[in-house]
This record gives sequence, structure tokens and C-alpha cells, in this order.
Amino acid sequence: MSHPLLLNLRNLACGYQDQRVVQNLNLHLNAGDIGCLLGSSGCGKTTTLRAIAGFEPIHEGEIQLAGETISSAGFTLAPEKRRIGMVFQDYALFPHLSVADNIAFGIRKHPDKERVTAEMLELVNLKHLGKRFPHELSGGQQQRVALARALAPEPQLLLLDEPFSNLDGELRRKLSHEVRDILKSRGTSAILVTHDQEEAFAVSDQVGVFKEGRLEQWDTPYNLYHEPLTPFVASFIGQGYFIRGQLQTPESVQTELGELRGNRAYTWPIGGAVDVLLRPDDIVYAPDSPLRARIVGKSFLGASTLYRLQLPTGSQLESIFPSHADHLVGAEVGIRVAAEHLVLFQASGSMAAQITQIESGVRRYSTAS
Repeated sequence: MSHPLLLNLRNLACGYQDQRVVQNLNLHLNAGDIGCLLGSSGCGKTTTLRAIAGFEPIHEGEIQLAGETISSAGFTLAPEKRRIGMVFQDYALFPHLSVADNIAFGIRKHPDKERVTAEMLELVNLKHLGKRFPHELSGGQQQRVALARALAPEPQLLLLDEPFSNLDGELRRKLSHEVRDILKSRGTSAILVTHDQEEAFAVSDQVGVFKEGRLEQWDTPYNLYHEPLTPFVASFIGQGYFIRGQLQTPESVQTELGELRGNRAYTWPIGGAVDVLLRPDDIVYAPDSPLRARIVGKSFLGASTLYRLQLPTGSQLESIFPSHADHLVGAEVGIRVAAEHLVLFQASGSMAAQITQIESGVRRYSTAS
């Protein structure tokens, strides 16, 4: 069942004073969905979030919330009139107020303030800590208080600015799943800003990949991984390597790994140079295969091992082997390509090297060599 459009950003340009950080931004979020703005530092994602919140005016375009224009060039509806909640990176709790009073801060005049506060405490699993003060809580508990405070006034949209960045890895993963469950249980729409791909995928229905102030793709996590629209998105999402090839037919490409066939057709000129994206799950351990590669790096992941492989030509790939298929660095192993879903891009003239490793801008499986 489709939900109505809630947030609509049209031809948005925004920044600070005369500096335009974000240009020509178009995206929309349906009611009940969780969106994420993903990118490296300085790419414009937080600037966009601040514009949605009303903290920054916009230079061009417009921002609509539930059909109402809340920002346009020359007009900015005050943040307190937007029915938008905000969860900050540093939680921004009031140190002199108890947990319950922090949560109730935005609903001080609500006739059922005590009932709503109690519901929020239960929602974030802090029912027994209402009388404590922020400094008596762990980081994860403080973040739950900040979330409950933002949800108490029942905002139309919740904005979360790097909400888990101050937490350690395991707590970060746990809380990101909890936050998604809480938002979904209430049907709350939200926009999250993060530079962490794992976090973005765990929480969000739609993710926007930013590059230097422009939105490269706004799509589901699945489509970003399997259907990247640009080489940048392909390199930023997940991990893998590009290898050079030559288009043989609309569905096949000739590479140093042999002829690879996919389940889609490309309309580029036959015989033209293309770059083929191969991710670790596209390269399969095959002891009897005549296609050989030398192991130049490995990282044990528990149920599997990530190997970095070098082909006879010097090209490199990565592959995930079952953990029981244990090999030493320097050993030669058999592999085969199991990439029914080929992702190709027309070869860039600026890519002088035959093989270009994708440098992921977000968390990779491993940094070990």
C-alpha cells in the first residue's frame, strides 16, 4: 500500500550566506518512510537537513511538508512552526532536568503531559529511569531520551543528525535497529544523516548518496547496491573492483576473466570499452576452476573470510570464501565468476589504468591488507 507524499524537495539550492553547498536537489519522502542522507564529510547532507529544519534559508527551489511550502527563496517558516522534531548528534539534553522533564519539555502545555511522558518512557524502554538526570545515564540511554523528547510532540517529520556517532560499534548497531523499530511502530516519518553505510541500510527505506553537494541517487538500499546509476554510487556503496572489458553483445562483455553474461541488456556500441563492477559475492571459490588467482590479503569474518586476489595480469579482486576454505597469503586458488547481475559503465577516458580499485567512502568489510 502506497503512502501519501510527505516531504518534497524541489530544485533545492542551499548553503551558508553566499556559499551554495547543495545544488539542484530533488527528493521526496512518503509518509511513514525513513530516509537517509548518506555521504562523506562536507558533501552537503547536514546542510540539507538544517534547511529542512528551518535553521538555514534556501537560495533556490522549495521545501514542502504535507503539501505546505515551508521554505522557498526569500521565505523560511520558523522552525518551531514546522512540526518537525530534531535529534542532535550530542543529544542536547538539559542537564538540570530529570529524564521525565527532558521528555516533557516540548509538551509543557499539553493537557495529558504526564500520560504522554509515561508513554514515551515506556516506548524507549526507560520507564524505570524517569527520575534520573542525564549525567547518570549511559550514552545509549541519553540518545533514547533525546529520541523520546523529539517524538513527544508528535512531529510530522523527525530529523536525526548523526544520532549514533558518539556510541561504540556494537551499541551503535543495536540502537540503530531499535530506533527503526520505534519509528515504524509509531508510523513516524524521518530523515537520518550519516556517513556510515551500515547504519543507513539498517534504518532506512530510502537512501540518498551525496557527492560534493549533489544527490547522485535516491533509492532503496537494494537498488543502490545492485542498480547503481553512476560509477560514484557503485564505488561508494559496498565494495568491489572495476575491471576493464569490451562489450560483445548487449548482454555480454569480454574481460580477462573470460566472457561474462548478465541478465540485462546495454544499448552502448558493440565493441566499446566498459568498466565492469565485480563485488566480493560475484567471485566464488572454485578449487577445480582453470581460472587462478593469487591471494594477496585476507580478513577472517567468522562465518566467511574476505580474500583480496590478484590475477595473472596484476588486476585485483575481492572474494568471500567459506571460512573452512582457509588459505595462506601467497597461495594460488581457483575462482569463477558468478555474476548473473552485471553492472557496467561506459569506460571513462580519464581512467587510464586498466583496473581501478573502488575506494569505498564508507565502512568497508576490512581495512586489513
